[in-house]
Amino acid sequence: MKSDFSPWRLCTAPMMDWTDRYCRAFHRTLSRRARLYTEMVTTGAVIHGPRDRLLGFDAMEHPVAVQLGGSNPADLAHAARIAEDFGYDEVNLNVGCPSDRVQDGRFGACLMREPAVVAACVAAMKAAVSVPVTVKCRIGVDDQDTEQALDALAEAVIAAGVDGLVVHARKAWLQGLSPKENRDVPPLDYPRVARLKRAHPTLPIAINGGIATIADARSHLAEVDGVMIGRAAYSDPAILLDVDPVLFDEAAPAADPFAAITAFEPILAGFLQDGTRLHAVTRHMLGLFNGRPGARAYRRHLSTFALQPEAGLATLRDAVEQVSRDSRSLDLAIPDRDRAQDAA
Repeated sequence: MKSDFSPWRLCTAPMMDWTDRYCRAFHRTLSRRARLYTEMVTTGAVIHGPRDRLLGFDAMEHPVAVQLGGSNPADLAHAARIAEDFGYDEVNLNVGCPSDRVQDGRFGACLMREPAVVAACVAAMKAAVSVPVTVKCRIGVDDQDTEQALDALAEAVIAAGVDGLVVHARKAWLQGLSPKENRDVPPLDYPRVARLKRAHPTLPIAINGGIATIADARSHLAEVDGVMIGRAAYSDPAILLDVDPVLFDEAAPAADPFAAITAFEPILAGFLQDGTRLHAVTRHMLGLFNGRPGARAYRRHLSTFALQPEAGLATLRDAVEQVSRDSRSLDLAIPDRDRAQDAA
C-alpha cells in the first residue's frame, strides 16, 4: 500500500438533503478510502439543537468530516469542539454556499468578501480542536477578480493555520442566480485552482466542481492534492467502486453494484431495526444501476414501494431483481461507468 496519499485525495462533497448518515453509510460500502462529508450544519443547530440527530454517525463512516456554517469565531470553536467529541476526523468551514438563507446568516460564499473574518474563524477552531480544520470556498463571488479574491482568502487562512483548502472552481453569483444555477451557470476555471496550488505547494488543496468520473479525478491529481466529487457520486454512485483501485491501488470493497447491495444489507437492516423507514435510505441508492438494462424498473420499484410502511429488505431485493445481471460486462465496455443516464 502506498503511504503518500493525501487525506483529501478523493472526497465526496457535502450536499444539503443528500449526504446524511444513510447516504454516507452506503457510500462507504463502495469505497473504503473516499473521505466523506456531512451536510452543512450551522453552529446554532450544533450548539442548541438535537446533537445526536444532527451529528450522529456510525464508526464505519470513517474517515468522515463535518461541515459547519457560521461566521462567529467563538460559536465555531464551540461547535468544532462538539464535533470533535463526536469523533469526526475533520472540521470544514463552509465559505461556498450561495443561498439567500445562508447569506442572511452571514456565512457561506458571502464570506469570500471577508477573508479576515474567515481567518479569525479558522484560528478559533484551530485553537479549540486537534483534528484538521479546513475551508471549502469558491474562486470568488459576483464581480470579484478571482486572482485577488482567492489569493486573499488563501493567504488569510494559511496565516491562521488552516490544514487544507477545498476550492469549487466557479464563482458564486449572490445576486441573480439561484443556488441550483450557481452549481452550473458560472463557468469552471480549473486552471485558477492549479495556479493557487503552484503558489502554495505545501498547502493541501482539493478541487471541486463538474468532475464526473474517476478518470477525470485522476487527471486533476496531476495538479492538486485532492478531488471532491459531488453530484456525480450521488447520481451515479457506482463510480465510487473505482476509487480504491484507480486512485489508491487497492481492491474495491465490492466487485460490482450487486455485491455492494449484498454487503450493505446488514447495515440497512440495522437502520430498519432502529425505526428508519426504507425510503430514507434507498433514496440514496436509486442511481446505483444507471446504464444497465432494468435500471429504470429498479428505480421505479424503489420509488413506489420503499415508501410503504411495511417496506423492508425484501423490497430492495425485489428491486434489484429488476436489473439484468448479464449487464456486468458494461463495466468493462464503458470506462469509469460514464454511461448514458438510462439504457433501460
